Amino acid sequence: MTSGCDDGGGRTHTAGRGLSTGLAESEGPATEPNIERESDGRRVVSIVGPTASGKTSLAIALAEALGGRGQKAEIVNADAYQMYRGMRIGTAQPTDEELSRVAHHLVGVIEPDEVMTAARFQTMVRGCIRGLRTRGVRPILVGGSGLYARAALDDISFPGTDAAVRTRLEARSREEGPGVLFRELQERDPQAASHMDPRNVRRTIRALEVIDITGRPYSASLPRYRYAVPAVQIGLDLDRAEMDRRIDERTRSMRDHGLVDEVRDVRRHWGPTAARALGYQQIVDYLDGLWSCDEAFDDIARRTRRLARKQMGWFGRDPRIHWIDALNPERLDTALAIVDRADSGAYDATDARADEFAHHPLGTVSTSRSPDDTDVSV
Repeated sequence: MTSGCDDGGGRTHTAGRGLSTGLAESEGPATEPNIERESDGRRVVSIVGPTASGKTSLAIALAEALGGRGQKAEIVNADAYQMYRGMRIGTAQPTDEELSRVAHHLVGVIEPDEVMTAARFQTMVRGCIRGLRTRGVRPILVGGSGLYARAALDDISFPGTDAAVRTRLEARSREEGPGVLFRELQERDPQAASHMDPRNVRRTIRALEVIDITGRPYSASLPRYRYAVPAVQIGLDLDRAEMDRRIDERTRSMRDHGLVDEVRDVRRHWGPTAARALGYQQIVDYLDGLWSCDEAFDDIARRTRRLARKQMGWFGRDPRIHWIDALNPERLDTALAIVDRADSGAYDATDARADEFAHHPLGTVSTSRSPDDTDVSV
């Protein structure tokens, strides 16, 4: 099967089991932030929500329903850790049966020792979206990584880092004190400083680093709730008790299906990003004799429940998301109706004003943090 994702050199790739494997993989931000609106008005669909809410199932059902109308659709992964090969169980990658029903892209496309950043993902996913749309295929993004979902769709850039600038600022913080740096930030970018905790030295240093690198205020680099890609977002909300039950069930399934063996194999060649995937360090600690297997999986379930609540807090900030009860038996019909209205332009006016209603956690966006962190910092 030929994927719709180009590797940056005009080539497409054949992928086994419905996974696209060849994409642009540069480390910098996407060089073409805007993807032109298609003449037929079809939006890119993004399905978001907490872990275990049923995003993949809805995405597959939606793709099949759209296909029944003659509108071909394929799924693009927007989960940070599902991009790694050899980590199918712990990251809950789509099953073989799911992959056989609808083509998936950006699943298992990089090696565990590779570093993944939001900037790199933005380049990859926008190249994938562009390739699919060129073929007349509607992309359906699926993922619980809030930063990655926004990197795919929104007018958001990721300023790089400069080790020399960072080292100089850190040295000044030690020698002159963090208060001096924060007062400098107040002078250079009062908007950013007014929303930041002066005791958070790391954030202050990052803000000054961005100012030095870009020559612009740090506040100018913060993400806006403004689509760079014509899109509609559908969120799955789930009763907390049911969410906890599903998480516990998923954790038991991971244990039964061999997560311990998966971690034993992948730990030999993983890098710093893959090693942060939830659940993997717990199993490493078990393999190293630091606690029992039961304790490891109990901790995985506990941390996953906490992550799910953070995800809801993250997505809840975005007023453009159309929420559906994950337990509603008519959720597919509701999702189709939302897509139809989006394609007609019904949401354009309100989406364009999203920044007026959204809460921006200024100074909390960072490309160096775990992709599962709920705040995004530049």
